[in-house]
Amino acid sequence: MNIAPGATVGALQAGLPLEPLENRILLCHVLGLTRVGLITGSERSLTAEEAERLSALVERRLNGEPIAYIVGTREFFGLPFQVGPAVLIPRPDTELIVELALERLTSLTPPARLLDMGTGSGAIAIAIAHTRPDAAVTALDVSEAALEVARANAAANAANVRFIRSDWFTALGDEMFDLIASNPPYIAAGDAHLAQGDLRFEPAGALTDGVDGLSALRTIVDGARGHLVAGGWLLLEHGYDQAEAVRGLLTDAGYADVQSWRDLGGIERVSGGRRG
Repeated sequence: MNIAPGATVGALQAGLPLEPLENRILLCHVLGLTRVGLITGSERSLTAEEAERLSALVERRLNGEPIAYIVGTREFFGLPFQVGPAVLIPRPDTELIVELALERLTSLTPPARLLDMGTGSGAIAIAIAHTRPDAAVTALDVSEAALEVARANAAANAANVRFIRSDWFTALGDEMFDLIASNPPYIAAGDAHLAQGDLRFEPAGALTDGVDGLSALRTIVDGARGHLVAGGWLLLEHGYDQAEAVRGLLTDAGYADVQSWRDLGGIERVSGGRRG
């Protein structure tokens, strides 16, 4: 798409071939404006350089690239997170597991020990550490590229998180935690959603386990008992149709108080249980 130099901000807000929110995000990003500045500067004309840059970004979006990757950031739990092709884009649904973890931390004597498994951008761990700086938060991921992003996000949000490169529990030794939370790969191989929308651009290894969508969840459920103190909680995000299966995994593994919680869309999004 070619945007002509001299086009005004107001005309572009109404005329770009994207959703209104995405129009605003790209305009703010290219012009360095806030949303208020976009409104008050509606008569501003784009320079040739700005028009060329905006044209390129709009074209990338029209080709399907996620808006978060284009601008390089996404807000999660009120905090800005750097994102890119090495990590999943944090989604509002995942805020539920943060809220559930924070609720359980309130009953623990500081410093409560929390582990975030498969941290990606660090969203879960950093949101918790930022809200509860008295907690001892550890986050792990098998991808060094993801951990680099997560470390940068922790520094940018002044969150004290210990990061470990680990294939699930392998690097943890005999460490114990009061709470373990995870948003692991849970999309089954061959699921049509993997070829649709933003998922086409996100790291496949963070989306799918390559088999039935439950293998990573099984690994975490089985291994967490050896790293949770008595009474410690395990919280797992999962797919829209996996709550019953995950509750079954937790029950079969001997967890107590097994239950699921619904996200803002009414979908059972997180299931968990307490180690007896």
